Formats: sequence, structure tokens, C-alpha cells
Amino acid sequence: MDVKDFYYELPKELIAQDPLENRSGSRLMVLDRITGRVEHRVFSDITEYLRAGDCLVINNTKVIPARLYGKKEGTDAQIELLLLKRREHDIWETLVKPGKKARIGTRISFGDGLLTGEIMDVVEEGNRLIRFSYEGIFEEILDRLGQMPLPPYITHPLKDKNRYQTVYAKYDGSAAAPTAGLHFTPELLQSIREMGVEIAEVTLHVGLGTFRPVKETDVLKHHMHSEFFQIGEEAAERINAAKADGRRVIAVGTTSTRTIESAADERGYLKAGSGWTDIFIYPGYRFRVIDGLITNFHLPESTLVMLVSALAGRERVLAAYDEAVRERYRFFSFGDAMLVI
Repeated sequence: MDVKDFYYELPKELIAQDPLENRSGSRLMVLDRITGRVEHRVFSDITEYLRAGDCLVINNTKVIPARLYGKKEGTDAQIELLLLKRREHDIWETLVKPGKKARIGTRISFGDGLLTGEIMDVVEEGNRLIRFSYEGIFEEILDRLGQMPLPPYITHPLKDKNRYQTVYAKYDGSAAAPTAGLHFTPELLQSIREMGVEIAEVTLHVGLGTFRPVKETDVLKHHMHSEFFQIGEEAAERINAAKADGRRVIAVGTTSTRTIESAADERGYLKAGSGWTDIFIYPGYRFRVIDGLITNFHLPESTLVMLVSALAGRERVLAAYDEAVRERYRFFSFGDAMLVI
């Protein structure tokens, strides 16, 4: 399977740089995964495609302001730090730029010493382990000093940090937002509940590996990053009951999909629990749990396009993407949405 099989032409001007004022006012492409038929709607119309008894699975992770700017102690050298994952209480795996100024033992000061860190080790892919020292509560300091880690294709500054969070974000830990969920408002979610749709909350802390390009020509040689997930008893029971009754399970986003597909056994049965997943879903994969997917439009040749193609077929997905380009949809994190059902 060649990575070029998942390429499509995207004009740069279609990459959304700013979130819409109204979250649910984005456009919605509805793709029939069996026939390939496409409809063009508005996201708030999603209620017309859901039905009583459906189980909607959402990822309640919360993005942390993971980008920090500091100075190497004893010099004026500027250092940019991106928090990737917490290894222990005050030890984080990070991406540091420039790496040559962050050797083991290097100390970095942030916010005029409000937060300091020492490089402890160099690990996989050149990432650094850093131990932080501070007075007070780390999360409060991070909220004061940190910036939202927007993807590199977004060049506009984010005016409101909350616009890179879902309205149901609960648990700190992500370096990137589960962007399919950005389209929901509290009012829309309430309408969906009142329809008789069940909502199951799971957690997967999204890593920046989500945006890592597939460098291998042969897709099958690509190694996925690992991400921490957690599924509670209530969510597992709701999803299992829906499957047992023959009701649809619809995932909001590729992260929710990866979470429940990772945790399911061969019969599609979920057990509550937590762990790390590096599941890679590409065409040929047999889905154990999900029947439908709400997602955004993803980068060419990305693992996310491959996941959507596994559900709806590569040719149908790429044809839908080509139509989205012709119809001037907005792409990527702050862009429009697709319902595959």
C-alpha cells in the first residue's frame, strides 16, 4: 500500500486559519460509506442523521497550553519547549527547539524563573525528558505561561484559548485538540440527548504524533505514536449495550475511534480500563465497534485520511475530498466537518 494512494490536491487558501464564530455553523459533508453519495449540509443539521438509540462516542480530553518559551540559564539563548506527555509527576517528555542548545544538564528558565526545568535525558526521536521545578500548582503556572500548541499549518494567533477546546473537555493531557468535537455547542448536545441519542465519554490524550507525516513509502512500515486512553465503566456499558441491541455506535473523531477500537475484543466487546494505544487503522481493517464517524478533513497522505478510508473506502473518500475542494470547504483543525455513515 503506497502512501501516494492517499494524496489529494489542496489549495493553501482552503486551510482554515480561524475558528468560526458559531461552532455549529460550519459546513457538513455527509458521505454514504456504502454508495459514496454525498450531501452538503450545515453541522447543526447533524440531528437529521442521528436517531434515537444511537450511541455517540466523544473524547473528553482537554488541551493543555503546552508551548513554552524560555531562556537557557546563564545565556540569552531562546528556547521553545513543547510538552508531549507526562512521564512522572514533574518529568515530561518534550520537543525542544533548537535541540543543540538543550543537552543533558541544561537548565531553562520560563517566565523570569516562575518555572525552571532541567534536561534529564534524550529519548526517542530526539525528544527531551525535562524535570520542572516551581512554587505552587504546575497547572496554574502552565495556564499563565503556556500557549496553545496550534498545528504548524495554522499561522494566525488564537484570540481565545477556549476555541481550541471542545465544550465537553474535562481532563488535562492533550497536545492537540480532538477537532471533530469543536463543532458541538452545549445547545446542540442537549438537542441530541433529547432525541434519545446516548452519549458515551471516553478519554484519549492526543499527542502531536497525530500530525506526524508518514515518511515511509510503504504505509505498512509506518509506526504509530502511542497515546494514553481511558474508558470508564459507564461508557463501556453504554457502548456494549448499543452493540448488543444492534444500535449504531458513531464516533466523534478519529481519536474516539482509535480509543474504542483499541479496547474492543474480537467480538467488539469493551472492557473499562486504561492504557496506551498505537493502533494504526488503514484500509483492510475490520471495525469491531463503530458504525459511523464524525470527523474533519485531514492532511493528504496522513494516517487520519487512511483511517477514514478504512471505513468508507479509499476511492469514495478521495472523491469526496475532491468535491470538498471544488465546493470550497474549509480544511483541517478549524475547518468543516464530514459525517461518514
